[in-house]
Amino acid sequence: MPNHTRESIQTLLENQGYQTDPQVVMSVFLAMQLRKPLLIEGPAGVGKTEIAKVMAQALDTDLIRLQCYEGLDASQALYEWNYQRQLLHLKLLEVSARQPATNGAVNVLQAQEETLFSDKFLLKRPLLQAITHHKAPVLLIDEVDRADEEFESFLLEVLSDWQITIPEIGTIRATHIPHVVVTGNRVRELSEALRRRCLYLWIDYPDYDKELAIVLGKVPDIDARLAQQICTFMQALRQLRLQKTPGIAETIDWATALAALHIDHLDKTLVEQTLGVILKDWKDVRHVQLSLSELYEKTGMTSKWESL
Repeated sequence: MPNHTRESIQTLLENQGYQTDPQVVMSVFLAMQLRKPLLIEGPAGVGKTEIAKVMAQALDTDLIRLQCYEGLDASQALYEWNYQRQLLHLKLLEVSARQPATNGAVNVLQAQEETLFSDKFLLKRPLLQAITHHKAPVLLIDEVDRADEEFESFLLEVLSDWQITIPEIGTIRATHIPHVVVTGNRVRELSEALRRRCLYLWIDYPDYDKELAIVLGKVPDIDARLAQQICTFMQALRQLRLQKTPGIAETIDWATALAALHIDHLDKTLVEQTLGVILKDWKDVRHVQLSLSELYEKTGMTSKWESL
């Protein structure tokens, strides 16, 4: 890995279109220098996963993603044997065994049976892919808080030793330690052991200026006035008591949709018709529909928009 400075990391992130800040730059820099996993928490849709994607692009390496979910176990994260291919291989061996045997044929069959548990039949899942990669990848362990505590303990062991033991093959050790990004939405509280193992970064909803910069960067064809109005509305929307507060991902989706419609300004009717882009809960949609007039008056958005 090249020797990076905080300035070079900031440049790498910005060159990939990521609107960063000193805290993010410092966290990524220290994670790379200390070879420690970076645990990123924050509300859904604020760009936690994007950091791993941008890191992979900036470092010119592969991104390997382990999506966590309830019921995830070690075999699904590490490896599985390709049983169907093994069975087919056994069938072929049975056919060969029916042929007249010679010493040479017997030796060949024995050799074939020994390969039944080899890389040829091994399905590498994300953790094993990361350990055996030809260069240090970025390993994204996404939404780790959706997996159970037993899997979290297993994950700690892998992150500590960077080796995996496969009974039929032996111990496989990493030749290149991955850059690890772990994300969580605080669905459940993570263990103190995992938190101690990682560096920590909290990402909150962006302020107006940062959100506007992100929208203009991600949706370059958008009308500037529309982008300002969208970000003004989203900042006010997040002040409401909602079931699922929209993040920057929803802002970008909304901006992309309105730009595709060649809209150059917001009005109340348009907002009502497109709420489904930014709100994903019917109670939230209803709440905002009933609050639109009050929202405009309370925030002064109507007069502000008229001046844009």
